[in-house]
Amino acid sequence: MIKEFNSLRVAPSIAFQPEKLRQTIAREAGVKPAKITDLVITRRSIDARQRNVMVNLAVRAYINEKAPEQPLGMKIDYPFVNDARQVIVVGAGPAGLFAALRLIELGLRPVVVERGKNVSDRRKDMARIARENVVDPDSNYCFGEGGAGAFSDGKLYTRSKKRGSVEKILSVFHNHGASSDILVDAHPHIGTDRLPEVIRAMRETIIAHGGEVRFSTRMESLIINDGCVTGITVAGGGELHGPVILATGHSARDVYRMLHRSGVRLEPKGIAVGVRLEHPQKLIDCIQYHSPEGRGKWLPAAEYSMLTRIDGRAVYSFCMCPGGFVIPAASEPGQLVVNGMSPSNRGTRWSNSGMVVEILPEDVKELPDGSPLKMMEFQEEIERRFFADSGDDSYSAPAQRMEDFTKGKLSTSLPPTSYAPGIHPSRIDKLLPPEVASRLQKGFMEFGRKSRGFLTNDAILLGAETRTSSPVRIPRDNVTLCHIEIPGLFPTGEGAGYAGGIVSAAMDGERAADAVKAYLDNA
Repeated sequence: MIKEFNSLRVAPSIAFQPEKLRQTIAREAGVKPAKITDLVITRRSIDARQRNVMVNLAVRAYINEKAPEQPLGMKIDYPFVNDARQVIVVGAGPAGLFAALRLIELGLRPVVVERGKNVSDRRKDMARIARENVVDPDSNYCFGEGGAGAFSDGKLYTRSKKRGSVEKILSVFHNHGASSDILVDAHPHIGTDRLPEVIRAMRETIIAHGGEVRFSTRMESLIINDGCVTGITVAGGGELHGPVILATGHSARDVYRMLHRSGVRLEPKGIAVGVRLEHPQKLIDCIQYHSPEGRGKWLPAAEYSMLTRIDGRAVYSFCMCPGGFVIPAASEPGQLVVNGMSPSNRGTRWSNSGMVVEILPEDVKELPDGSPLKMMEFQEEIERRFFADSGDDSYSAPAQRMEDFTKGKLSTSLPPTSYAPGIHPSRIDKLLPPEVASRLQKGFMEFGRKSRGFLTNDAILLGAETRTSSPVRIPRDNVTLCHIEIPGLFPTGEGAGYAGGIVSAAMDGERAADAVKAYLDNA
């Protein structure tokens, strides 16, 4: 017999101890605990709105029978496509990888072209940023197998449920090695320590079923015949032929410039700019769980989400990483960009999030309105300014204590940080554009009033956080997903301006694969 309990509300000490949960379920079911042979949690969320923190659960109890081998998620079957029609996928981030897997499902053969290295070899290039102050423009935190998400936390929460099946995306991750917790938790998270293995398994699935993945292979140009994209050229010579799914990520600025030179229509897109804010994790635990003891024995590292409007623009937290660390995320020399990540256990003593201000194209008046790349150039200028502040061509980040920032004061000392290349005191309120700095200052004061203890000099700002989303949109037809003027080109994911995270990019990649299938069927 199976019984479903869809609205259990229990203390953390029960939710995270299997035997105590079994006893609770047994009482609810009116049976002895020994009769419950399996328990499957199907949904879990933490409610910290009141002083007594509770956990909301949906649980499936198997009474005198065993749960199936795979009680949650979807199993996906992939055919062999060695001799099928070929589709070029540019980029091996979430949009590109999920596009490739979906193409195989549909009986098409993906050839994935990735400018960076495989997910293992990328680690060495990322380590060189902190150790040697060297950025490889093709292999870094933004470029390489897995894209920007591979080494920036692996959060899988999205509100973009109308774009596709979130369950399908999470199931693919789970089927390739991610914990079953991602199928259950309200805010699923793989962890930057585990996600590379999952990505490697996805690549192996693509290859095992007849697809192809080429690393250190940078697209140089599109091949356009009779007004249609029919393939690409790659650096060093060579051509690949087929419809093109363009999934290059939000930092491929050379791709945007190549498309612009080639006459491909682009549009400037609103972005968000600001800083990475780092608190002691214990402080965030105390604030969010309403307890001087912090999270205690059973609760996970606490998260937060902040949002307000200041002078007509949104000010908000972005990519919150509890128990994480701040990383150098530049994709070219001469830039200083920071991001955040968390390991799967969220076990460091720091908490960080992007704290950013909405910027619309009309806000950037110092650059000409006619250029579709104006928002990208705005990003670049901020990143160069922060890099120059170090004064020694290093990736030491400008930093300022949080209260000092709101008061416009230089911090005479700085606390320990998770940021490996190091930090130095600077006036971030002066390095940021004035309209960004002033809104952040007002936003921080409002957040401090709403959440007592949040505005503190125990927290520091590191800058700059500029890569929240693509500064360019590549316009496409809403039905066919082809570029609005050039058939055969399918812009997708964050780099095309149609996604805002791993899951939404993955869903968009699947939609692009479906669109390519329809395109080829109608050719």
